[in-house]
Amino acid sequence: MDVLSPRSLREALQIKAEHPDAVPIQGGTDMMVALNFDRARPELLVNLNEVEELRGWARDNGTLRLGAGLTYTEAMHSDLADELPALAEASRTVGSPQIRNRGTIGGNLGTASPAGDALPPLLVEGADVEVASVRGERRIPLDEFLVGVKKNALADDEIIIAVHLYPSGQPQTFMKVGPRNAMVIAVCSLAVVADRERGELRAAFGSSAPTARLVTSPIDEADGFADRVADAAAPIDDVRGTAVYRRHALRVLTRRALERCLA
Repeated sequence: MDVLSPRSLREALQIKAEHPDAVPIQGGTDMMVALNFDRARPELLVNLNEVEELRGWARDNGTLRLGAGLTYTEAMHSDLADELPALAEASRTVGSPQIRNRGTIGGNLGTASPAGDALPPLLVEGADVEVASVRGERRIPLDEFLVGVKKNALADDEIIIAVHLYPSGQPQTFMKVGPRNAMVIAVCSLAVVADRERGELRAAFGSSAPTARLVTSPIDEADGFADRVADAAAPIDDVRGTAVYRRHALRVLTRRALERCLA
């Protein structure tokens, strides 16, 4: 297995065009697990840590651009936490400090796990995913980018560049159920926004369907929103929980989230 470390986005895209099967990594937190358990053995890894264009975040005419290399620690502790509090809450639940220091938003998107903790907070804020190749750039709504269990809409020669969204500035929160409070994959997770400006409730859940899913409702129908969220789920039975339990937990989390956001 070889590793290439491009120094610019242009170089990274050229490598991906020449080697469509190459796997881009930044923190590598998911890939290292796959390698250690012999679940994957790609011939080529593309280390994106030296690509400056993927780092950090910025404001642009009221929108936010989150670079694919933004770490969970940066989402927790920077001014970004004030702009996207649900994402900050979700980031605090990810792994250990070491994982939060290395793991990135782009990696969560690329893995496209139904349990990805960053996905529900980004869904409720209407995020678009910016991807690029030597052919050019395009933006994909996040709910269209996630196409199945650990499957996304990337073409073979594309790399995730950034996430774009317009922060609602509305009350929001993130909650997660697991066997313990840290170092755990979610049994189910939930982000909720109570958007009074648009008169809308938005919830997105993880670990309860093949992809993270978004559910919306008029804000004056809050009483039935927990049932609507649970009904939108398509959970399975696995070692972490049953489908029945996941639906029940989503109802409970939604009610608790609404209490916070509508207080």
